[in-house]
Amino acid sequence: MGERVMRQITTTTIVLGLGMMTEEYVHAAPISTNTALPVAKGEYVFREQGVLNQSGDDASEADRESSVVSSVTVVGYGVSPELAVFGVMPLVKKKLQLTTPGGQRITRSSSGLGDMRLFGRYTIFKQDLPGQTFRVAPFAGIELPTGDNTSSDQLGRLPAPLQPGSGSWDPFTGVIVTFQTRQFELDFQASYQANTQANNFEFGDVARFDASMQYRIWPNELTETTPGFLYGVTELNLIHSDNNRLNGTSDQNSGGTTLFGLLGLQYVTQRSIIEAGIQIPIMQDLNGTALERDYIIRGGYRVNF
Repeated sequence: MGERVMRQITTTTIVLGLGMMTEEYVHAAPISTNTALPVAKGEYVFREQGVLNQSGDDASEADRESSVVSSVTVVGYGVSPELAVFGVMPLVKKKLQLTTPGGQRITRSSSGLGDMRLFGRYTIFKQDLPGQTFRVAPFAGIELPTGDNTSSDQLGRLPAPLQPGSGSWDPFTGVIVTFQTRQFELDFQASYQANTQANNFEFGDVARFDASMQYRIWPNELTETTPGFLYGVTELNLIHSDNNRLNGTSDQNSGGTTLFGLLGLQYVTQRSIIEAGIQIPIMQDLNGTALERDYIIRGGYRVNF
């Protein structure tokens, strides 16, 4: 288990593709990453997304299975046409099942508020042409230790990856590039999170590169009476996590690199989006006995007001 990515996916994200191209209506956006399209000045965007992250390792004698179920609430505000600020608060439920050397099947779990993320995104370049726009927007923020990191069960204190929170203050930064037309949208993101130590434990730093394409598959023709739009979404998410460290010693059974592919659908109306998607690992190069990802299911909605 032991990878920061397991916790990151419940919050990250993140950071999860919010915004509007104009002040008139919502446009499609990535499901598991960000967009550089702006939030209109003086307006709010609200997003709720449920995430199921399933991992496992049935090749070992321990036969470990891990799941993280989270509800992620995101609120964004348009300070100006260029600047938007966001807050991300997850509720998480984590569970690990494993078989002891004596053959006993045990379950360890926790639930509660996770670590909150606050960040700002600023558009440094934009080019608007008839029917299309191109934008570049860096962002920066910090993950706050709002989640409990001292949970325990009948076996004692839970390991750090099973805690709802990390206990550490973790800065992150990145940049997003977006190109949008009436038919499709492309989004690219590069980001890095530097994780710090708490309770003699430090999650590995996380670097990720994301690419998303949203393509309008219905309707074929746009009219003034079109009620909404159906988009197909495809994404690639390359995530690298360094080794965790316990008491200053590197954990060789944590960290590694995973490439996810996502397929999803979005239904977009004037002020809202309903979305769902599934992420499947295409490639996993993990360290030691780190748990392999099985799949991630995402579903939710967003509203601009």
